Amino acid sequence: MEYCRVKKFSLFLMLGALITGISGCATETYQKVAVTPVESNKTAYAGPKSTLVLGNFNNRSNYMQGLFSSNIDRLGNQGKTILKTHLQQTHRFKVVDRENLANLQQEAQLLGIKQEIKGARYVISGGVTEFGRKVIGDKQLFGILGSGKSQIAYAKVSLTIIDVVTSEIIYTTQGAGEYQLNERQVVGFGSKAGYDSTLNGKVLDFAIKESVNNMTRDLENNTLQLTL
Repeated sequence: MEYCRVKKFSLFLMLGALITGISGCATETYQKVAVTPVESNKTAYAGPKSTLVLGNFNNRSNYMQGLFSSNIDRLGNQGKTILKTHLQQTHRFKVVDRENLANLQQEAQLLGIKQEIKGARYVISGGVTEFGRKVIGDKQLFGILGSGKSQIAYAKVSLTIIDVVTSEIIYTTQGAGEYQLNERQVVGFGSKAGYDSTLNGKVLDFAIKESVNNMTRDLENNTLQLTL
């Protein structure tokens, strides 16, 4: 009887050690994700660079504008950051941002130098005009043989360039894009992904990138004419 108790106790110890080993095993993985810049990012340019100041960029779509939405324009703020990045990557413009003027002024004072803020002849502004998410799916034999689901995000943005001297709108362009995440299960096997919120940023980035690509193309073929 004592032998059985010792054997059972040893078995419990081994089982506990096995569970602890499995649950306590943690792994870390990482990989580099390629980021696609605007088309003109790696092309040579020797022409003049006009100064653009970033104006308002707001969410004008119905997305996240319901009764229970917050007063923070998350989509618009995200879009403005993306626009700032892509404009600078074109190497065709001098992009200035007035959002951090207070911090810049403080740093200049700490350095003991006088700021020389440059004015901009043109303001570029815009917003998200259309944005939406939807999920579509299908089932084979009521889902017994398999099923599929697709998460789709769509975005459309509009950009406007305004001459600050005349307040005239001298240029407008639009860009749109769609991102789709597909998953399929066959007889219980396959992927099963939950809601992917990163599709919002991906499709917004794509739509803004297309708008900026339109700008650079029109600049190079003289459809968009800016003075210094």
